[in-house]
Amino acid sequence: MTSNKGPATRVAVLDDYQAVAERMADWHSSEHPLDPVFFSDHLTDEEALVERLIDFDIVVVMRERTPLRAEVIKRLPRLRLIVTTGMRNAAVDAGAGVLVCGTESLGTPTVELTWALILALQRNLRIEEESLRNGRWQSGSIGSGLAGSTLGVLGLGRIGTKVAAVGLAFGMDVIAWSQHLTPQLARDRGVEWVSETDLFQRSDVLSIHLQLSPRTAGLVTERHLQAMKPTAIIVNTSRAGIVDQDALAVALGSRRIGGAGIDVFDTEPIAATNPLLTAPSTLLTPHLGYVTRQNYELFFQGAVESINAFLDGEPIRVVSRG
Repeated sequence: MTSNKGPATRVAVLDDYQAVAERMADWHSSEHPLDPVFFSDHLTDEEALVERLIDFDIVVVMRERTPLRAEVIKRLPRLRLIVTTGMRNAAVDAGAGVLVCGTESLGTPTVELTWALILALQRNLRIEEESLRNGRWQSGSIGSGLAGSTLGVLGLGRIGTKVAAVGLAFGMDVIAWSQHLTPQLARDRGVEWVSETDLFQRSDVLSIHLQLSPRTAGLVTERHLQAMKPTAIIVNTSRAGIVDQDALAVALGSRRIGGAGIDVFDTEPIAATNPLLTAPSTLLTPHLGYVTRQNYELFFQGAVESINAFLDGEPIRVVSRG
């Protein structure tokens, strides 16, 4: 490792909502002196963002909480490196002339939260817990069991495959579809490939596990929601933009579907006017899919590793060279 005893490299760590980034890694573990500053608030105004970052050499961004558009990046003359947690970040303009590196990440926390939402919705845990605290024993709600019901998985990648495996363990019939999923690949993963139409019509629980891209944006439309069973629930721990949010709010408000577990929103933090906040039969969480101690340690320790490797002149986990 090359020794560097010059001025400290200034590092901005953005959107540290829970004020945990500093203790999740040793930010002074190398011969490169770092001057990290941790910001727990969230800026939406780009002028304020530029003003905040103007004197920093490196920016660490948590997932896609703060967009770094090319127009912003080009106004930061000192910026030499962006580190994103994970290896994908659609909110960072990778072609803006600044090196972007990433970290490793775990998919299992999102799988676990997906099933927490499914189980809580199926057994009415929110209603029953509130009822119990208000002095009523068994409120009258009747939950639905999972064994023998149908789990539909939209997207059978790394996370979707693990969600499907849990469904099989619960004794569910598991079906799957996505634009590039083949019947053979579905069989290899122990599930039944079905058509797009069948996925929505047959699912008692529909769980979304796609990456947001131009191909998947707005993929789930009013037509798909109308095709679902009135008792079916939809769970989204992926990205809000995959689902038509207005159509989802209408389907819930009219009780066209049975409920929804939602961890991702079109604006984050969620806007106070978002109709999902008042929609019936919903369980909403503030984008907690990846939020575990183990993942945070992996994110921030990985960020320090990426910074030190960059300062050594040997960048690792390169997402884009700008």
